[in-house]
Amino acid sequence: MSFSDKIVKLLVDRKTLIYYLFFMNFDASLRTFDRLLTKSFGAGTGERVCVLIDLPNPEDIKDYAFLNDETLSIQNYGYEVFYKGFQNGALKEMNWKGGEIFAYKETGGSNLDMEDECFDPSGKKLSLDADIYTQYDIILVVSTFSATAPLTAKCKEFGFRGATLHGLNQIILDTGLSVDYQEVSDEAEKLRLALTKADYFEIDFEVEGSTYTLRLNTNGQEAQKSHGLCPAGKPDVANLPAGEVYFVPESVNGVFPFKYAEETIGLLHVKDGSIFKSQFVYGDYAEIEAHNARLKEDPMIGAIGELGFGTQVLPFSGRDIQDEKILGTVHIATGRDDHLGGNITPDLFKEHKNASHDDVLYAPHKTPEIRLPEVRMFKNGKTEILIQKYKPSEFMLSVLEAELPALV
Repeated sequence: MSFSDKIVKLLVDRKTLIYYLFFMNFDASLRTFDRLLTKSFGAGTGERVCVLIDLPNPEDIKDYAFLNDETLSIQNYGYEVFYKGFQNGALKEMNWKGGEIFAYKETGGSNLDMEDECFDPSGKKLSLDADIYTQYDIILVVSTFSATAPLTAKCKEFGFRGATLHGLNQIILDTGLSVDYQEVSDEAEKLRLALTKADYFEIDFEVEGSTYTLRLNTNGQEAQKSHGLCPAGKPDVANLPAGEVYFVPESVNGVFPFKYAEETIGLLHVKDGSIFKSQFVYGDYAEIEAHNARLKEDPMIGAIGELGFGTQVLPFSGRDIQDEKILGTVHIATGRDDHLGGNITPDLFKEHKNASHDDVLYAPHKTPEIRLPEVRMFKNGKTEILIQKYKPSEFMLSVLEAELPALV
């Protein structure tokens, strides 16, 4: 099925959408293991696997006390879907071993480094470095805060493979984690090939009747993709759900709007790759003042570390981990980008708590106050429109509908 056909079926054909929502197989645990893990990691050969969850108090994993806290729904999915799934037959099906679950202290921010201390369900204190990263071949992290950056650094040091699945909810389990990731990889590769080695990108934003433009220079850089595949033979960490093409911009200039809260919008001014001030548009002025104070205190907070484009046709989940992978959305990230191949590392920040990687997603359900008139790519002296009003352009659709070149 072509991408345009998928979009029509999902967004236009209401009967198809209703059927999808009410009659699909909602046994997420079976689909997750059968499709997700097999496609992402390949056929098992006796690897040891475990599940990591983050908790405000990691000792609450003792006797699974955290299951009584209804605010920890994400961690509950880690236990019910993955840990119990392993114990109930998935280990044998995958030809893996282990399947244990451990908890570490939540970091409090996206992609902040994790404390080494962790605990098992008996209450025993362990070390991530000494007892987890050295003992397991595949590590699945189901958490509130993304662990992609720190886990990527650790996998290179210790040689394991893994996946980060932060922010899980039922929509993500039933959709973004239930697709064929070989197909996702193939589709992401099509867009990657079309965007790679671009000179620069421009994004037009409209807020309160005024238009602002952000220019992100990539200077012929090779595009990268998040595709969900983590085959044997190379230490790596997949970010799931996957499905995006991204760049680490070499320089950024211009202005782009930022939604602080439901009623607060500011304009972020960027020069030489970093946000240097926020300008009040409407809402709570204290939010703007606080941001400007943080930028003054630690300028690295404003560093632009990523430009990403979604490649999948999926329903919006309300969680950025899936929604930034949806075709027609674009995201910009601030902060560390070492896990993406960039040079913004945690040691450059004045405080550990500031060394996060934070995605700023532009999508119709999340930022309806911010219009997206046009996203453009400049490459080889040509201009290609990629997105208009949160919809993929004809160019992007034609790329995704094309056949992959041979040997890709």
